[in-house]
Amino acid sequence: MLSQLFGDRAVIANATGCSSIYGGNLPTTPYTTNKCGRGPTWCNSLFEDNAEFGLGFRVSIDKQKEFAEELLKKLAPQLGDQFITEILLADQSDEAGIHDQRERVVALKEKLKSIDSPEAKLLLGVADQLVKKSVWILGGDGWAYDIGYGGLDHVLASGRNINVLVMDTEVYSNTGGQMSKATPRGAIAKFAAGGKPSGKKDLGLIAMSYGNIYVASVAMGAKDEHTLKAFIEAESFPGPSLIIAYSHCIAHGIALDQGVGARQQKLMVESGQWLLYRYDPRRAERGENPLQLDSSAAKSKVKDFMLTENRFKMLTKSKPDDAKKFFAQAQVDADRRWKFYQSMAARETKPDDGQPIASKPSATVDQQP
Repeated sequence: MLSQLFGDRAVIANATGCSSIYGGNLPTTPYTTNKCGRGPTWCNSLFEDNAEFGLGFRVSIDKQKEFAEELLKKLAPQLGDQFITEILLADQSDEAGIHDQRERVVALKEKLKSIDSPEAKLLLGVADQLVKKSVWILGGDGWAYDIGYGGLDHVLASGRNINVLVMDTEVYSNTGGQMSKATPRGAIAKFAAGGKPSGKKDLGLIAMSYGNIYVASVAMGAKDEHTLKAFIEAESFPGPSLIIAYSHCIAHGIALDQGVGARQQKLMVESGQWLLYRYDPRRAERGENPLQLDSSAAKSKVKDFMLTENRFKMLTKSKPDDAKKFFAQAQVDADRRWKFYQSMAARETKPDDGQPIASKPSATVDQQP
């Protein structure tokens, strides 16, 4: 979905994990170009620093764009004030605007070839940065919730226009199925052979607490249209965005027949174990509640969902008393989470309650390690 929506301008930093193995397992790759020759720019970074790696993409692109704009202004006498103004003030908030800007940049390059000056040669090298780039940071929950969380938090707090996609399998999948902070209560994993006794970390709620970050929790198998809306809104948001996407996995102990994964996602949402929501700070500026709870009230019990996956069901065989206790507490967790999010989504918001969307951060943010 990401590549189909934004692939012609996407710049992707991919944390090591299942997504990087499937994304860059040479000599094959799922990433390709369209008929115009444009496709995602993709690179894999270390597990522990992918957020910082992706932030570097954004800072570099922004600086090159700034340099290109400076050169444009210097070349105004040769290029024409109106032409330069159209490039500098181009509205690139939708596909039509991006297409028009690409056409202007093509014309710009042709004009630059006839200008014999150092500035023209420099501008030829950075002119493409005048077209909007969509920077994405990809990784799993082991990276986002655990090992790379410090960097992720720094990047989200930077205010930069960066999109983060967390593919949440609720376990370290690529390294053998170890417990992560995203592992839910009662699930069996390595380092949690007796079932995880504590609840799951709420990464979305932590990000929402900043007030200027777009946050969405999605499950494509449960509601594909909702997932599509979240991707489009996140990419259009002029600041940091975070999409937490539930991702079924072989480590869950489910059949890998086509369609089973989507069924499990639907069951999980219907039980209230996974919530669907979108938090958009732009709504607060319009006097609307920024949080939209897109899940309905639970239609089934959490235990019913758990018993369809071996990661939970195995505990009923090895430690039935603990399983009973954990499953009951998991239901309490789900009920409490639903009531909490429902109360936040129902809160009335006045225009002056909303915080302004983050603008370009101060230089001190860029200078931090």
